[in-house]
Formats: sequence, C-alpha cells, structure tokens
Amino acid sequence: MLINDKDLSFLLYDVFDAESLAQIPLFADHDKTTYDGVIETAKHIAEQYFAPHNRKGDEQEPQFDGQKVSTIPEVKEAWRHYAEAGLLNARHHYDDGGMQLPALINSACSGLFMSANPSTAGYPFLTSAAANLIYAFGNDVQKARYLPGMFNGTFSGTMALTEPDVGSSLGDLKTKAIAQDDGSYRLKGNKMYISGGDQDITDNIIHLVLARIEGAPAGVKGISLFIAPKFLVNEDGTCAERNDVQLAGLLHKMGYRGTTSTVLNFGENDHCQATLIGEAGKGLSYMFKMMNEARIGVGMGAAMIGYRGYLESLAYARERPQGRAPSTKGSDSAPVNIIEHADVKRMLLAQKSYVEGSLALCLYASRLVDEFEAGGNADSGILLDLLTPVVKSFPSYYGPRANDLAIQVLGGAGYIREYPVEQCYRDNRLNPIHEGTHGIQSLDLLGRKLWQHNSKGQQLLLQRIQQTLKSAANHASLNELISIYQKHLGELVETTQVLGQALLKGQVDEALANSAVYLDMMGRLVIAWLWLEMADKALQRFSDSNVEEDQQFLNGKLQAARYYLRWELPQVSQQAQLLKSFDRSCIDMQNTWF
Repeated sequence: MLINDKDLSFLLYDVFDAESLAQIPLFADHDKTTYDGVIETAKHIAEQYFAPHNRKGDEQEPQFDGQKVSTIPEVKEAWRHYAEAGLLNARHHYDDGGMQLPALINSACSGLFMSANPSTAGYPFLTSAAANLIYAFGNDVQKARYLPGMFNGTFSGTMALTEPDVGSSLGDLKTKAIAQDDGSYRLKGNKMYISGGDQDITDNIIHLVLARIEGAPAGVKGISLFIAPKFLVNEDGTCAERNDVQLAGLLHKMGYRGTTSTVLNFGENDHCQATLIGEAGKGLSYMFKMMNEARIGVGMGAAMIGYRGYLESLAYARERPQGRAPSTKGSDSAPVNIIEHADVKRMLLAQKSYVEGSLALCLYASRLVDEFEAGGNADSGILLDLLTPVVKSFPSYYGPRANDLAIQVLGGAGYIREYPVEQCYRDNRLNPIHEGTHGIQSLDLLGRKLWQHNSKGQQLLLQRIQQTLKSAANHASLNELISIYQKHLGELVETTQVLGQALLKGQVDEALANSAVYLDMMGRLVIAWLWLEMADKALQRFSDSNVEEDQQFLNGKLQAARYYLRWELPQVSQQAQLLKSFDRSCIDMQNTWF
C-alpha cells in the first residue's frame, strides 16, 4: 500500500480544493474526473513498475566497469512507462505536448512514485526539474534542441552543483568556463554527488552545470549556468559525438542506492562543450528555480517514504500478537495484537502526525505554486518563498524519525532486511542532507526569508492561520486545541520579534547561532496549523456521515490533531526560551574542548 487513498482524496479536494483551480485559465479544461484519472494512472504505474523492484534495486545497486554504468533492467522499464504516460512534462502546455496539469496534482502523483520506489523515481524527478529550468530560462535554440528529448524520455537531466572541496558553499566553486569565438564555452572542473550523473536508462543526459566564466568576480555573483550534455545534440534532436564529460566513479550510499551518485569530470581532455543559459553571472538565481522545485520534491519524498514506513508498521502492529494489557492477570489469556498496547499506539500516532502533516505541507506548497505561477497571485509567491525552507526541512527531519519509530514498532523484525522498514529509514536519511541541509535552510529562513518584502510573508502566513482558527472555532470539540495553538503562536511571534531586533542591531552571529531551533519551532507551528485545518475540514466533511469508514477516518484525524498539539507543539515553549535568551552553549564551544 503506497498511501491511504482516502487521505489523499481528502487533502486534495476537501482541504486544498483542487477543483477550484479550474478558475485559473490554464487549468480550465480540468475537473475532478481528469485529476482522478491522472492519479489513478500514476498509481497503476507506481504499483506495477516501480514498487516491485524497490528492494532489488537496493540490493543490486548500479555498477561501473570502468567503461559504462549498468542498472537493473526494471529501472529502464519503469522509466519507459513513466515517460509514455506523459508524466515527464505533465505540467507543461498542450502546445509542448503537456497536460497543463496543476502542480498540486502533479505533486500528488510524484508522491506515489516516491512511496513506491524513491530511487527509481529520482531519475524522472531530476529530469522534470531540469527541463523546467531550461523551459523557463533557456533560449529558443536550447529549448528546441533539448526539451523534446527530455519530455519524451529519450534524454534525462541532472543538476551539477557540488564540488569535492566546496560542498554547499557554492560561491567558492572552482569549475571554470572558457569562452569560445562561436559564443559557446568549454568547461573544466569536477563535480560530485551528482545524482543520475551517468546511467544506461536514456540515450543522453543533459547536465546543468554551475561554473565561473574566466575573469568573472569571486563569490555568487560570478557564477553562471551552462548546459553540457553527455552527448552533443544535433539540430534535429539526435545524438552526435560524445562530449568531454567523464564518469570518474560511482559513490556508494547508505540508501537511495538505485539512483546513481556520481563523480564527474568536465573537460578532462579540454573539450567539454557547453552553452550558457540566460545571462552570465545569474547562474545561481536560475538554478534556484530548479532547487526550489527540488526542495518541495525532497520534502514530498521524505514525507512519502515516512508514510510508507508508517503503513508498513501499522499493518504489522495489527497482525502481530504479543503481550497482554497491564491489567490482565495470569498468563492463560490469549496475547493481544501489539496495536492494543498504549506505547505502540503512541509510536503510530507520532508517525501519523508527522507524515500526514508533512504530506499536507507539501501539497499546500504545490497549491501555492499554482496560485503564483499559473494564477499570477504575487502574495502566494511571497508566502511560498517564506515556507520553502520549512517545506524542505520539516518532512526531511521528521520523515526519518517516523521511519525510526516504524522500525521500533516492528522490534527485531524492523532491524532486519527481510522487512521493508529498515530500507525506508536508509533511503530517507539522505533527505535531511541534499538540496540544502537543515542548518542551511534555517539560516535562509531566519537570516533572509522572514524579512523579505517588508516581512509580508509573515503577515500572509498569520492571516491564513487566523482564517483557520476562525473556521475551527465553529466546532466546540476543537476549542481546547485552538487555545493551545494560540498560546504557542504567540511565543513564535514574540521570538521572531526578539531575533529580528537583534539582527537590526547587528548581532548577526548571536541571532543566527541557534537558527536550526527556530526552523524547527516554526515548522511545528506550521504543521500544527495544518492539523487544525485538517481537523476543521474533516468535521465539515464527515461529521454528519452515517458511513462507518467516514467516521473512523474522522476520528483518526481528530486524534492525530490532539496528539500533535498536546504532545509535539508544547516543545515550542522550551525552544522559545532558548532562542530569546540567545543561549551560547553551542556558539561558545571551543574546538579544543571536544
């Protein structure tokens, strides 16, 4: 089981009102029927062609014999079905062979593939993001040459950012671009941790590479973005001779093993041909188009791997007999299934609150993408920009925690490879690392995003929270949770003001020293808000239903909301105290004291 279908439908149509997107002209041809049809197609492909080789791809990871990379044949078969279904360019216009599908629905489809097989899903995920960047910033020649192959699946795409000695500090990258008389460039440098950087699935790989043109200034302002394909591409879209992009080797990962992680040498023979995307010096701003899309995708992947582990542990707990209630006397009674034990319920509730909350967050971000990009709503773009660090980081932190709890629910069975939850944990552990670590995202949030547009993002978020609180107040059963939320929301607002004042006074190091705590604090408030929103919408939708399944679903949502706001949200108080006191436990620690 990849997802609770009722949960996904509830989120799309009751919480985020996908049907109302038809009011945006780009999506006017769509309705619930077309959305459900696309989701059903994605689910079928995910179940039939992605999920079956998830374990095999982990056990038989890609190999490099010094000449070429080989993957298991099931990966190429899955890719073919994905591409033939039109999912690689589902969000693009009809004129480009796309479906004009909203990001909200496309994100839901992506989640199904991430649940089924995150490693194989990584190839189309990266390709779509790279194609979207070329579509947004490439010139007509670049679009005509590369996009048809990326849309139909004969080409794949990557983003080549990280270098061996640079890591996340992209302003220090050393890969250089040498201008040629014909307007093209020659690249020379090394990149590593490049997912999908080589494989045997597609005819060609279109690398998007960050590099510094010779003579460009140091730092981020000197970085440009280039297209450097594995094979050069003729005007008619066919592959020409091999470009000077060499695979130096494969990296061997803890999880996510089915997606190649590569070390690439560009210009090893001084002949890596590349073309500049857009204007020189704007490479990072262009790449952030892809990276911000990728950050929502990483959050969705983390949420769905966590969700898959939750469903596996839930099924196990319902079938595994062991132990008796503490009040049971004697050993002659039959053991109960472990789901009847309070502590197992605690672990399952924590997982449910993390993964369903994370899924809601990622879908909400995708809805904002639609409102901004297709609907032209600038406020939605500002709010999306503010929330992106949370969207990437909260699921990436709590998805693996959910997987950890899933292992614990299974006990010894969870720690062995005969059961799938240990792979879920290993696969998910990458997500807090790539596309910007938790610490980097926290610096971006507290040091920059909160204060952009005269802090309008904060105002917009608070407005939407207040709308939820007002609606939820119509249900007496939510009064306690509203009260809890309002208390901790006040703590967030006060803490933000204190830190903002410190930044204005130039106390940058002190204010940002504990930024990771602030990001977690804000994430808790955002997820708690979404749990109140889900509780409110569930009551509106199901409280009068006489269908047993509806009542069980409603009760599950309400209980998870209670758990999250009673158990998880109150930790905000201690976080607020740490932040407002500018606690120096970490910043004052000295190298020699460790």
